[in-house]
Amino acid sequence: MAFFMLSSTRPLTLLSATDLAKEYERLQTEVAQLKQAVTSHALVDQAIGVVVVLGRIPPEDAWRVLRDVSQRTNVKLNLVAEHLLEFAQGGLLPDDERVELQRAVVRYAALRSPSPSQSSPSPSSEQSAE
Repeated sequence: MAFFMLSSTRPLTLLSATDLAKEYERLQTEVAQLKQAVTSHALVDQAIGVVVVLGRIPPEDAWRVLRDVSQRTNVKLNLVAEHLLEFAQGGLLPDDERVELQRAVVRYAALRSPSPSQSSPSPSSEQSAE
């Protein structure tokens, strides 16, 4: 018996029962990988939130902080995110990750803080100019 399968890459391809079973297994694997990716993404998003609060920096910089910590410690981003969430709940953060986290937060916070020439005039100088 033969079956037809609709596919974006192979429309109306004639498949045997064996081919259909293989395609089903491939799709199951793909679904499992997608579920893992969604879970991982949620974990990283939560860790970004932790860095935003701890570092008082915007989310885009918090993402860069996580990425930097991961690259500089040679620890996968998902694992850094897990460690950070454990830390936020009272756990310990590995020493190398803690050091890199502190450095990265300071680095990105410094990029956001205005330099003295960019800062707004103080209220007393505005009053004396009137």
